[in-house]
Amino acid sequence: MRWRHAIAATALALGASACQQPLLAAEKAVEAPAAKRAAKEGSGLKTAIFAGGCFWGVEGVFSHVRGVTSAVSGYHGGTERQAHYKLVSSGITDHAEAVRVTYDPKVIRYDQLLRIFFSVVTDPTQLNRQGPDVGAHYRSAIVSLSAEQNAVAKAYLAQLRSVDLWDKPIVTRIERAQAFYPAETYHQDFMLKNPRHRYIVRWDAPKVKALKALYPGAYSARFQPD
Repeated sequence: MRWRHAIAATALALGASACQQPLLAAEKAVEAPAAKRAAKEGSGLKTAIFAGGCFWGVEGVFSHVRGVTSAVSGYHGGTERQAHYKLVSSGITDHAEAVRVTYDPKVIRYDQLLRIFFSVVTDPTQLNRQGPDVGAHYRSAIVSLSAEQNAVAKAYLAQLRSVDLWDKPIVTRIERAQAFYPAETYHQDFMLKNPRHRYIVRWDAPKVKALKALYPGAYSARFQPD
């Protein structure tokens, strides 16, 4: 919801919580199946963009994935002039809160990132919301940055729709690549810098724990605070 970040900087300065979220059930982690179509990406670092609700949690999870070298919170779509939190959170722009992930496909492939995304990051049955956060800017979406990513994403969505993991239909969509604008500095590495923030403890830390439990081989503790 809009209040989630709107007073974040002030709340952190005062030592107060920016979140007074309602008592909703936390998003449930599932063990999504391994992709039948493995990504063929060659060598060299690759980039992917994922939108799955609040970018704090999306960034927090992917920062703990082995083979990921960078995870940047930001806004995908819309215009540069509108790409700042106040406007995006108002819901009047076409942006989505998203995370740009840079990864080494020799360590973690794109299809494996998709598996993690659907297992612990996003609930693909929630339309224009995730957890307590409501609005199209919190939509669940995959942004294809290459023909290979597009083909792998389409195949994996079709695979997920053929299994009975969720009670409702999958609404996650594949979006065409547009400009990505990094978010304000205080949003970057938010989970790392604010591990005791009420929103992080309630909604995002469980996602990192689920990553470690479900995919211990893919989990890395290098970004974890002391």
